[in-house]
Amino acid sequence: MVAYFITGTDTGVGKTRTSASLIHALRQAGYKRVVGMKPVTAGCDWVERADGSGGQWLNEDVVALRAASSLHVPSSFDNPYALPAPVSPHIAARHADTVIDLAHIEASFHALQQHADAVIVEGAGGFVVPLNEQDGGCETSADLAQRLRLPVIMVVGLRLGCLNHALLTQEAILARGLPLAGWVANVVDPNMAEQAANLATLQRQLRAPMLAHWGWDASARPDQLASSLRLP
Repeated sequence: MVAYFITGTDTGVGKTRTSASLIHALRQAGYKRVVGMKPVTAGCDWVERADGSGGQWLNEDVVALRAASSLHVPSSFDNPYALPAPVSPHIAARHADTVIDLAHIEASFHALQQHADAVIVEGAGGFVVPLNEQDGGCETSADLAQRLRLPVIMVVGLRLGCLNHALLTQEAILARGLPLAGWVANVVDPNMAEQAANLATLQRQLRAPMLAHWGWDASARPDQLASSLRLP
């Protein structure tokens, strides 16, 4: 069973685009049962079921991962925490009068493992975004990745500041004892100055292979991008 944890240098850098493309790439490589998992979403819309039996909180990232996946599972498995407020997960959980439990997420992941040939887990926000608050500290997305013991793929949003963000994220991943399986360069600012020079610096300084370099194209579909994505 193959599994990866997808993180980013910040929010809005292309984690879902990368996760969905990786799902398609794995399917194209011959994996039959491939599923995406977004353990925590903050920023959901209430969607009524077609049969009129009620509704659910649904995030657009989860919709994209489900569309890419070849294995369809209960929402309690692929999105254990769907929180309405579009804020940091630990604050969104507080608004929803709940607490994000990493043990529950881990159990959901292991349930997916029993049914899938490959699982792609997309983290929330950046690598060390808080998921819950505890006495004297908090548990973060980094704690979740460490708990799942998965190799990490880092999405670097190419814009001003990406060098610092990428190197700090790499440092945090390696400090947790997790392997950095690769990274994706995703242009989020088409007018970024010295884009080529920044990319060259990342290629020298990051201790993992670049799996893809995607230019600015809001219309590009994950199934199309999959062909330009190297599997780790």
